[in-house]
Amino acid sequence: MSDNTTTNLIIIPWESLPDEILTNIFVFLPIKSIIICTSVSKAWKSLIKNPTFISTHLHHSLNKNQNLLFISLRSENQKEFYALHNEDDADLTQHARFDYPFHAPDPHNKKCIVVGSCNGLLFLSNFFRAAPNNGFYLWNPCVGKLLKLPSPNVTYATHGAFRGSSGFGFDPKTKDYKVVSVVTLLENFDLGKTRPQVEIYTLSTGQWRMLRTDLAPICGLYWTDPQTFINGALHWVAFRVCDNNLHNFVLVFDLGDEVFHEILLPEFPRLMYDSVSVYRNSIALFERDNDFLHIWAMKEYGVVSSWTKVLSLPSSSQGFLGSRDDIRRALGFRRNGEVILKLDGGRLISLDLETREIKDLRIIGYEKAIVDYYVESLVLLDKAANSADTY
Repeated sequence: MSDNTTTNLIIIPWESLPDEILTNIFVFLPIKSIIICTSVSKAWKSLIKNPTFISTHLHHSLNKNQNLLFISLRSENQKEFYALHNEDDADLTQHARFDYPFHAPDPHNKKCIVVGSCNGLLFLSNFFRAAPNNGFYLWNPCVGKLLKLPSPNVTYATHGAFRGSSGFGFDPKTKDYKVVSVVTLLENFDLGKTRPQVEIYTLSTGQWRMLRTDLAPICGLYWTDPQTFINGALHWVAFRVCDNNLHNFVLVFDLGDEVFHEILLPEFPRLMYDSVSVYRNSIALFERDNDFLHIWAMKEYGVVSSWTKVLSLPSSSQGFLGSRDDIRRALGFRRNGEVILKLDGGRLISLDLETREIKDLRIIGYEKAIVDYYVESLVLLDKAANSADTY
């Protein structure tokens, strides 16, 4: 007598899998595949667009050690675009490319540029000077979402001429994204008395609110320079007049406590050009005089005595870079500590501060080019975009 045993296979439909299992599967998929999954069923769409899943996916992305560097560039036909480059490759191979997000920029308005990056979001603004049409945007190119922020309270129409700077980052206390607008009104401007007008936009509320005027220090910002976000705070190079001398310092705004404080700079002559940048887990300063570009690093964040001049480069690169291209400016640092410099003509190079080794990155930047750390994320996927340029 034979024993005929039949093995019964139990097939579980995908839609019947618990959310925990689906989450563990989805977070390992490429973002494009995750977006496609939102079209499979209403249940999957609801799960993927849930803020909890978006946060879980971001945490996974931050921990998988895919080191991407964002660079704003310009193509041969002078069309602006953006690229993500893989820092794990010595030559910064291109990982992805995105076109300028506005289909038809207003020719009568100042063009928006990328101000900064945080958790996969790019912050764009043309809010550098008084103009009839200023704007702030949050853009996640990975999910194709462009969010136009409402107009702040202080604008050209409401307060007249001004000089403005702005910053963007993530508040680790409230788990919220914030945009900070810092505006110096030009009417009755007195460098020794005027405090900037400060507004804060929070993504969760979708609204702006004014910071109490007395909480802002008496100072001005170099409105052409970008902000730097690190350690939960925004950083700008600021200035004030003390004893009839121009005094520079780093203005810091803590996004969690929403308070300002200052970091003193090392003593050096009045700068022709300077900007602050992320350097490892701290900050660095680029100082420019007639003949040299000086790079200072704060080896221990917040400790003024740890400022160290790590390099001085002649502005004229002959005899140093082996080319006739002069150094135009420093753009920022790679995670390995190498500084990225832009030369005449836009050519980008990477310089090791210790060995002085130079790499030609074979990348062409442009006047407003920036570099910033980047992580692919789903942030904004759960938001209803309000811009006609959303794609």
